[in-house]
Amino acid sequence: MEKIKLMLNENPKPKVDEKELGFGKVFTDNMFVMNYDVKKGWHDPRIIPFGPFEISPASIVLHYAPEIFEGMKAYRTEEGNVQLFRPIENIKRMNISAERMCLPKIDEDFFLKALKTLIEIEQDWVPSAPYTSLYIRPFMFANDAMLGVHTPHECVFAIILSPVGSYFKEGINPVKMMIEKDDVRASKGGTGFAKCGGNYAASLRAGERAASKGYAQVLWLDAEERKYIEEGGGMNVMFKIAGTVVTPELNGSILPGITRKSILEILKSWNYPLEERKISVDEVREAAQNGTLEECWCCGTAAVVSPIGELTFGEENFVINDNKTGELTMKIYNALTDIQWGKAPDTFGWIETLK
Repeated sequence: MEKIKLMLNENPKPKVDEKELGFGKVFTDNMFVMNYDVKKGWHDPRIIPFGPFEISPASIVLHYAPEIFEGMKAYRTEEGNVQLFRPIENIKRMNISAERMCLPKIDEDFFLKALKTLIEIEQDWVPSAPYTSLYIRPFMFANDAMLGVHTPHECVFAIILSPVGSYFKEGINPVKMMIEKDDVRASKGGTGFAKCGGNYAASLRAGERAASKGYAQVLWLDAEERKYIEEGGGMNVMFKIAGTVVTPELNGSILPGITRKSILEILKSWNYPLEERKISVDEVREAAQNGTLEECWCCGTAAVVSPIGELTFGEENFVINDNKTGELTMKIYNALTDIQWGKAPDTFGWIETLK
């Protein structure tokens, strides 16, 4: 691979007050970009000023949506260092998504090098206030200027960065979620396990309905029987029922979350009772009625861990743990974020520290 060219922004923007950071609204001065075509492969890697792309109205991505993306974070430690959380897992997952969408894979080592180079240049943008981080958005889209459904011949890969605060306005306080009865997000054999925009576009209608009723997110059911809980709108979900953590098993229609994987590894290290299996709305209802639904939380890179205090399914309403953050939820959140922010030893080998 060619050396990364540096053509940096000569007019850097003023930094935003870290107390005012929302999610995904502020972007750093520069971005990484490289191009692909079937003859040259990946080429022309460069870091340039953050700005618009110029694409043809006939670009394949605008018509048939061959595109994928990832989400990861960089954290500022108390000592002022910057570290990444399990970036190689996201890189591997992006290549899995690429294969599903007939997009070209990227060499893992070069991907990580490009990522680190960009963040080292932009490290002054990594916030240090509590609950803040630098959100990292790698993405790829096909860019053939030709109509007609076909395997892409030209692509663009880019990485943009955004300093962020909490994903939910509630922070680590419990949120309300609606179990969706009508729409489905994905089905087996489809693209549910890939991180592609179409999965999220398909979730917007139900998400809008939920938001209009005061819910933070949607929980999706399986497409085949409409009875098994699969995941949230942008994250995985876990339940603590009668002292055991239960989370939906990966079945091809659920995104294999890196945060999900990390929490399961933490729980296993604690020898905590854990089951990866199907979990139905009927089981959740019964547990709520008999008092064994002790805690519930969603998890993902953006939200990290967010407790769920209330679930609604049609006209039924299930309040969890008196709408309070559960003890185990908080313990998991602290264990995970202490590693991410460098407050606890990384006994799992998850952290990549920048030079």
